[in-house]
Amino acid sequence: MTDESVDCFNCGSSNPEWAQVCRSCGVVLRHGEARVTPAGRVPTDRDSLVSIGAVIGTIVLALLVGLFVSSLNPTDPSVAEATPSPSPSPTPEPTLEISAAPIPTDTPAPTPIPTPALPGTLTFGTTLDANRAVTDPTDAFTPGMAFAYSISMPGTFGAPQIQNEIVRIQDDGTEQVVLERQKVTVDPTATVFGYDLGTADAFIGDLGGPGSYVWRAYVHDQLVAQGPFTYVEG
Repeated sequence: MTDESVDCFNCGSSNPEWAQVCRSCGVVLRHGEARVTPAGRVPTDRDSLVSIGAVIGTIVLALLVGLFVSSLNPTDPSVAEATPSPSPSPTPEPTLEISAAPIPTDTPAPTPIPTPALPGTLTFGTTLDANRAVTDPTDAFTPGMAFAYSISMPGTFGAPQIQNEIVRIQDDGTEQVVLERQKVTVDPTATVFGYDLGTADAFIGDLGGPGSYVWRAYVHDQLVAQGPFTYVEG
């Protein structure tokens, strides 16, 4: 500052002594006071503050531009670093196994064991011949009919006695003994023996009446002949 000019304490511009305000910055001039230059580390003058503000503004603007650009192409770190989770394995559906049912086979009926052939023959009828053999065989009798039987052997009887037994066949197939074994005298050397028992109703009526019967003949307690007969009334 000279005697003819005044320096602005704010911007340092030279102004006429008579100037009331600085022609450069418009600050009111204080006549008679020298411009104070800040002695601190942080500048406080206008030019320094403007420069500092410009730098700070530039930095802030750069940060804003960077944020804007990054927002245009965001990268989700969780996508890049995500570990793929295992997908559940499909549960196998149970399969229906169709097994062929075994075809039933017919079980053959057991073959009945044949009854051993008996050596003798038992015959029923109404009359006997001279050899005491039945001449008119029949196995069905009614009241009033004569009842006779004869036993013939392939050889001799070989015993002085035979045993006669009669059983009645029940409705359920079981047997009921109606004549216990009864001894009859025979010629041991004979091959035929016969006997006339009278009328069927008199003989069979005492055994149990109408029904089915089986006559069995034994020699030495061994079955040698048997035969069935029936009796009906009327």
